[in-house]
Amino acid sequence: QVQLVESGGGLVQAGGSLRVSCAASGRAFSSLTMGWFRQAPGKEREFVAAINWSGGRTYYADSVKGRFTISRDNAKNTVYLQMNSLKPEDTAVYYCAARFGPTAQAINDYQYWGQGTQVTVSS
Repeated sequence: QVQLVESGGGLVQAGGSLRVSCAASGRAFSSLTMGWFRQAPGKEREFVAAINWSGGRTYYADSVKGRFTISRDNAKNTVYLQMNSLKPEDTAVYYCAARFGPTAQAINDYQYWGQGTQVTVSS
């Protein structure tokens, strides 16, 4: 079993930066592929970024490429999402997710989910 707890969300002005974190406990974190997803009000949950077990491979949604960076610290059992040049359309609840296996972008590929952290970008 894997437990995930997100933190670091908040309110930021457009153009600003924010870093959200996800702490994992339970089964070996260094074996997990980690992902970030988000869900805006009235919209479906969507893929944001993913990172493989070693951190050597990362993937991003086109909408955040060049602005967001996913990283992980296996010694701290934590994955991060650094968000720069934030836009109002980035406003959403951000969810951390984990899976055993290669990187993936589909929601159904991830078995473990955190409770989410709210990110609000004001214009």
